Amino acid sequence: MSLVSLRDVSVAYEGYDALLHVNLEIEKNDFIGIIGPNGGGKTTLVKAILGTVPFSGTIRYDPGLFHGHERLIGYMPQISHFDREFPISVFEVVLSGLQGHHGFRSRYSRDDKKRALALIEKSGLEAIAKHPIGEISGGQMQRALLARAIIAEPKLLILDEPTNFVDNRFEKELYASLRDLNARMAIVMVSHDIGTISSLVKEIVCVNRRVHRHHSNILTPEQLQNYDCPIQLITHGTLPHTVLEHHPGDGSLDSGE
Repeated sequence: MSLVSLRDVSVAYEGYDALLHVNLEIEKNDFIGIIGPNGGGKTTLVKAILGTVPFSGTIRYDPGLFHGHERLIGYMPQISHFDREFPISVFEVVLSGLQGHHGFRSRYSRDDKKRALALIEKSGLEAIAKHPIGEISGGQMQRALLARAIIAEPKLLILDEPTNFVDNRFEKELYASLRDLNARMAIVMVSHDIGTISSLVKEIVCVNRRVHRHHSNILTPEQLQNYDCPIQLITHGTLPHTVLEHHPGDGSLDSGE
């Protein structure tokens, strides 16, 4: 059985169709890169999988994806969606990834805190563990959010534009970490940079209100056009980049993600 199975899933915001009739399977060893134009529904797809937006259709989860009533899904949001003004330390951010196992009023155990400290040390954040999140860099914040997403040992990890606002050093460290993590969990990563993720992910999903799965990590401009996915394709090497033309009706996709 798939970890997550979407059948005929649609999402609408005040009459706007953000996703239409999505069918998608996420398997236990998947490493999927989600690409598509701005406003095409990438983040909406993630929210539907997480169950944070109303939808029509069916989403089924493998029973093994649960710990009690808690789904073993780690989520790393876009850094711009995380309130850095909230009075919380780096240590507390990482520890909060266990909140679903304990409930909002339960106290964290000594083992919980040891696990958080071990992840903080592995992430190179021990020197700033007590610092407020509003005082750390974008790269440090992303490391903390990744540690938070994996502290509960999820079976599915979802990352939404994880390399926004970070430097090349963190990006390389992140991708190395994800390769290791994929040995024990499925990964779904939203990204605007197909040229970079194509060397990392196993398969690519194009999202432009409708969803098309490509069973490879390489896409040509012609394939993107066939999938109705008018994004910029950047290739690293001797080939020039290609900008695909917008398809009829894409002007309505400027919002809704």
